Amino acid sequence: MNDWVKVIPRISPPYPFEAYTHIVSPLSAEDGGGFLITFPDLPGCMSDGETEAEAVANGRDAFSAVVSALADMGRAIPAPSFRPVDAEVPNVSGKFVARVPKSVHAQLTTRAKAEGVSLNTLVLTYIAEGLGRHDHHA
Repeated sequence: MNDWVKVIPRISPPYPFEAYTHIVSPLSAEDGGGFLITFPDLPGCMSDGETEAEAVANGRDAFSAVVSALADMGRAIPAPSFRPVDAEVPNVSGKFVARVPKSVHAQLTTRAKAEGVSLNTLVLTYIAEGLGRHDHHA
């Protein structure tokens, strides 16, 4: 192994993988197909796979890596807090339509193309990251 590679030991997380809500979304053919898994409580933690089951299995590995890296850096590991459906919020479908100014749409489209992802994937990632930051500052 190279001297410049830091090996981070895997830790036993304070909360299990199953305690964290994760979102599994289909990826468009433009994005390579398969499925993407993200974790709203762990901004930036994501993985993918050819099938939903593979995305979840790879997500477990990404979860373990992110939690271990946070511990190694001395950073707090966020507690699971996201609940997509609450008894006080009935009829949540997981889908909504938003109108944005043409200039914002153009910027998002340009960024998605530069990142090599669909516009929906980019916006979903931004929303998940924003919710994660908001929850941790509240």
